[in-house]
This record gives sequence, C-alpha cells and structure tokens, in this order.
Amino acid sequence: MESDFIPGLELSHQFYWEVVRPILDAHYPGLQHSAALIGTGSEVLGFDTVRSTDHDWGPRVLLFLTEKDHSALSETLGQVLLEELPVSYRGYPVTPKNKTRDPSGFEVHTIRGYLIRYLGFDVCNEVEPADWLTFPEQKLRSFTQGAVYWDGVGLEKARCRFEYYPRDVWLYLLAAAWNRIGQEEHLMGRAGQVDDEIGSGLIAARLVRDLMRLWFLMERQYAPYAKWFGTAFARLKGSTDLLPVFQEVLAARHWEERQQYLARGYEMAAAKHNTLNITKLLNQKRSYFFDRPFLVIGGKDFADAISAQISDPAIKKLAEKRLIGSIDQFSDSTDLLADPQWREVLRQLYG
Repeated sequence: MESDFIPGLELSHQFYWEVVRPILDAHYPGLQHSAALIGTGSEVLGFDTVRSTDHDWGPRVLLFLTEKDHSALSETLGQVLLEELPVSYRGYPVTPKNKTRDPSGFEVHTIRGYLIRYLGFDVCNEVEPADWLTFPEQKLRSFTQGAVYWDGVGLEKARCRFEYYPRDVWLYLLAAAWNRIGQEEHLMGRAGQVDDEIGSGLIAARLVRDLMRLWFLMERQYAPYAKWFGTAFARLKGSTDLLPVFQEVLAARHWEERQQYLARGYEMAAAKHNTLNITKLLNQKRSYFFDRPFLVIGGKDFADAISAQISDPAIKKLAEKRLIGSIDQFSDSTDLLADPQWREVLRQLYG
C-alpha cells in the first residue's frame, strides 16, 4: 500500500545503521569507510514510488573504502556481508528481483574506482572544460544527490568537486542553450504556415524542451534523464507559472495559437535571464522575425551577450566556435549518455 511505502533513501538509511553497520563494527571495528546511496536508481533522486518496488529496488548501500583497505579487505568483506545480511529487511527483499544490480544489497568501492566506472573520470586529475562538457547531467545529478549515511573516507569532498559547473562553463552552456532557441524559434511558424502542423508541433516540442533545459541551467541544477525530466522541472523555482504555458504549447492544434504560448515562454525565460545579472539588461519582449509573422525573442542576442562574459581562455576559445554546448545539448542518445567509454572520443570535440 502507498501509505506503507518507505522511500528508498530512508529505507537504505535504516538498513545501513540497523543491519550493515553492526556487521562492520563486529568484524572490522574502526574500519574507515563511507556509506551512501548514490548513482543509479529513481530512489537516489527521491522520485521512487510503490511502482518502483516491482523491479530492481530494495534496501541497498554503497560502501567506499580507502585504496589500501579495498585491496586488502573487499573480497573478505563482501563474503562476510553475503553470509550475514538478511534475505529481507522491513518486508523488502535485500536481493533485487531481477538482479541487474549487485544482488546482495551492497556494493564495495573506492571513490576513485567508482568514478572511473560511473563517470569515466579519474579523480586524481584536474577537471578540465572538456570533462565538464562530456559528463552527462543525469550522472552528475545522481552522483551529487542521494544520501551519504557515514563519511569516513572523503566521499562528500569528492561530491563537492562536482556540485555544479564552474562559472565560465556555466556561461558557455547558457549561451549554447539560447543559441539553440535562436536557431529554431522561427521555424515552428514557418512549418505551420505551409500546413505542416505535425512538423510545427515537433519543432515546438523541441523548443519547449530547450526552454526547460535552459531553466535548469538558470536555476543551477543538473537535469535528470527523460523519465524524471518533467518531474524535476516541476520542482524548480518559477516552474508553476511556466508549466501551464508549456502544456498549452503542446496541446495547440494550430501554429498561430502554438506560437502565442511559446512567445510567452520566451518572455518568461528572458525575464529570468535578466535577474541573473550576468549581462546588461536584454530585451524580454517578443517581436516578429524580420517581416515574417513569426514571434521570436532573439535567442542569438542572448547567446552573444553571455559569450562575451566568458573570461577563461580555454572556454572563450570554445565559445568563439559554433556553440555546440555539452553532450546533453547536442545528443539524447541513451547509449552515448549512459556509457562512460564514449567520453574520451567526445572530449576531442573540444580540442
């Protein structure tokens, strides 16, 4: 029943302190470790519901050891936990039903090893602009969210490194987001004018998604993957006013009606931009695209003004090229976003 449901973050918190921690204290007293629930899973983002419990869900904890202890103890520690952990906890199976995750309710890592596998990044290195631009936002969000239940080896310090984009990377991404809007804001009406309402609607939907991504950036929050994109957006400051506008855009049957609501969305985004104080005040009123009857905001003007504020030479050099933005802005391929092995290839785009 919904009323009996325990969200995964809280369930795993109780599981660590009531089950895992006593086992560690009994067999490895004083062991330096961190314990957390981060990474994959709707529960990490706090979006799990009763529906989530039908697969790949249950009490679980990620344990992080020092490099030395991991080398010496991970195998024996894993065996001890396998032998002593209960089959179920608070009515939920410790072993997920389809076992696509670690089947024992726990994982044992080092921070460095975990991030190499999860982000394709070695924490011994400096985070360069090309790294920031090839880290999928959904993974940055799931690494920095979730919960840390005990921190004896510096997991929170590692998470803080990725808390949000450095300022000039952020400016570059904002510029790229506005540039995308500028490239397509006049196309929705043009498609509709030749009676291509399906094409017009598809372009409008792309623009709605671009405006939503822009709003995440302006609120300095990483966006999750598609399943939770709208849910997370609805929790952003200002989204209450935007959501009805976007719903009308997507529901409109004719391009002229569609563009009236899109134009309202443009104006709200422009007004939000002006509160950031990163450029001079820019026009936040809709206008026509030259002498054509298509309402626009002038996304390129915002992109140019933001790009001019970038001071880091490496990022400034990127901004002087075509503003392709980050991996999330130029691709929505699940395989490209999910597999960290692509990162080394993608980094070459920013060479």
